[in-house]
Amino acid sequence: MSSSLQTRDLSVGYDHNLLFEKLNVSIPKGEISVFVGSNGCGKSTLLRSLARLLKPAEGSVLLEGKNLQKMSSRNLAKELGILPQSPTSPEGLTVHDLVKQGRYPHHSWLSRWTEEDTKKVDDAMRATRVDSLKERPVDELSGGQRQRAWIAMTLAQDTEIILLDEPTTYLDMTHQIDVLDLLYDLNEKHNRTIVMVLHDINLACRYAHNIIAIKDGDVFAQGKPEEIVSCELIRTVFDMDCQVTKDPLFGTPHCIPYGKGRCIGENLHEVISGA
Repeated sequence: MSSSLQTRDLSVGYDHNLLFEKLNVSIPKGEISVFVGSNGCGKSTLLRSLARLLKPAEGSVLLEGKNLQKMSSRNLAKELGILPQSPTSPEGLTVHDLVKQGRYPHHSWLSRWTEEDTKKVDDAMRATRVDSLKERPVDELSGGQRQRAWIAMTLAQDTEIILLDEPTTYLDMTHQIDVLDLLYDLNEKHNRTIVMVLHDINLACRYAHNIIAIKDGDVFAQGKPEEIVSCELIRTVFDMDCQVTKDPLFGTPHCIPYGKGRCIGENLHEVISGA
């Protein structure tokens, strides 16, 4: 499958501290890709670089073969949307007004609001199930509702590629699944290329077509979860011992970490030793 986003010898970091040097990675078009790795490994930095929120020290990021640094902000915003971690909105801003902001890249200062803009906003709110909340202030919503409203704004932007930095952070289990199911539907029904940072390796395996495991400023492994996720990968990338089994519902890899806790049935030491 062709690549929609790719880095070419990318070096990037903060305050002259490079987290990645000469990194080459490709994001498959029309798939869900998830960055995984330990805290501080640079997952969010890499995602921000793909959205041109960080300027490379060297190298480039290419969108359909075009250098992001040479694209106008308006043209880039028509092709690529990003939802940063824990976004905030002005106090009192309603859901409807927030989602409408997604249409701004499609307007010049002389252009008027059109029926197409209204349709895109309404469709985005229906798809994310926030249409019934349109008059509610964003800062009064629950965490899951607020996240869906921000995704609606990104969806109204009508880009082929959506980048999301830890979209399930601070959400309970129900709302995590709710948000990830929504993104899954956007990919399945609308062929959107989704790129996410996730901490939960099991959810990453369940939803991703393509996992990119980051370790020591490089890609340790990339590919389908069922092909690359193993005890060795978890040990190397996360510095954690575990068993990797098959998810009983989805058949995807499921990581069971070793550690302390109540044991019911077999003795843990026998499980670990294979006795």
